[in-house]
Amino acid sequence: MPQVDPPKDILLVLSALTDWFRDQNVSYAIIGGVAIGLIAQPRETQDIDAVAWIDLVDLPVLLKSAAEFGFVSRLSDPQSFAENTRMMLLTHTASGLSVDVSCGALPFEREMIDRSTKFKIHELVLRVATPEDLLITKAVAHRGKDLIDIENLLTVYPDLDLARVRNWVKQFADILEMPELLTDLDQRLKGSK
Repeated sequence: MPQVDPPKDILLVLSALTDWFRDQNVSYAIIGGVAIGLIAQPRETQDIDAVAWIDLVDLPVLLKSAAEFGFVSRLSDPQSFAENTRMMLLTHTASGLSVDVSCGALPFEREMIDRSTKFKIHELVLRVATPEDLLITKAVAHRGKDLIDIENLLTVYPDLDLARVRNWVKQFADILEMPELLTDLDQRLKGSK
């Protein structure tokens, strides 16, 4: 598939985000709509999502360093929010774009970061979650746009490791007591064959 350049403001934020993570020695993966747009088919998105392996004791230093790379919190007490939700909700000041960073803690998140692949856009090299792992996150999020993203991924990547996808979605479905996560995924998988 030919690579389509993301909008300049998204590239600017991705560059600052990867510089920040590299400076702080934080392992990460870009996820969400931006990742789908990079590795599958372009799609409109209003924010940038990442999962990063962050120890909560490092939050004060990490949040302070964010400003050096152009990021400010969207909240008055970002540390308490991050400690309670494992999320950092930021804004990139130069572009005005929102950046949501999930502070990874689950085995799946660790695997997703470890399995992420390098993706190059011009001079920028960043880590992006694999198609399988993006599909898992989209199946668990389970919103209308996520289900469309699943179909997009299945169209672009017909040879995904579906055993991995089903295994993780089943685990999330069991923990969340939402069997429809796996049922809806299976319906989409049947439709893609």
